[in-house]
Amino acid sequence: MAERLRPIIVIKKKKKHAEHHGGQWKVAYADFVTAMMAFFLLMWLLSMVSPDKRIALSQYFKEFSVFKEQGEKVTKGGIGILEFKGGARSPGDAPGKKEVMSPEKLKTKIKAAVEANLKTLKDQVLVDVHEGSVRIQIVDNEGSQMFLLGSAKPSDKALEILSLVSETIKETPNKIVVEGHTDALPYRGGETTNWELSTARAAAARRVLENDGITADRIAKVVGFADNDLLIKLYPNDPRNRRISIILLPMQYKYTSDSFNR
Repeated sequence: MAERLRPIIVIKKKKKHAEHHGGQWKVAYADFVTAMMAFFLLMWLLSMVSPDKRIALSQYFKEFSVFKEQGEKVTKGGIGILEFKGGARSPGDAPGKKEVMSPEKLKTKIKAAVEANLKTLKDQVLVDVHEGSVRIQIVDNEGSQMFLLGSAKPSDKALEILSLVSETIKETPNKIVVEGHTDALPYRGGETTNWELSTARAAAARRVLENDGITADRIAKVVGFADNDLLIKLYPNDPRNRRISIILLPMQYKYTSDSFNR
């Protein structure tokens, strides 16, 4: 009897690739491309931001604390960080918010206000950039005093100048130092000396600034130098040495009691 033919069964086994040969590399590559796009977008945005805003942004992240800053915007003093060079502002910026200016731009703004509004007193207001700060010096002239002789009471001329200065710098967020200076003539007032007089005049100027709209939290320091920092060094008794200095500190400057060096 012939042997019965058996059917031939062919079994095909599908070869499985190892898991690490799957599509996971595509996910990693996509993450890398996304990160690079975000990086270049950040670089482009930073290139469109003014230098002052970059300084403010840098200072913000340098001091950032998730517990302290929770719920607050990435702003300092209400200033939107992304203010573009072309003048366009970020959507979060609203009218009336304080504006960060470079020292040179702030100096130009103050000098323009003095030229336009203080026709007869403009020579007694000196504005310059000193060690990165904007310094406004209100000086005496012969026959035109900012304070009565031996007094810490501002004259009407001083009040007029201080009022204009307050109005001009009110919308800036810079911290302020107020200094009082005298000439080298000795002050004859019992136990009172040029130290007390210069300090009292600086304090009086600070009160005027605050009464004219400068918020108290912007005042970083009020100090008297007597005749130790003369404006006209060759002539210690020159009336121009009697002056009040209002110094607007740079935005990146972090004031502490032992860090202010002139």
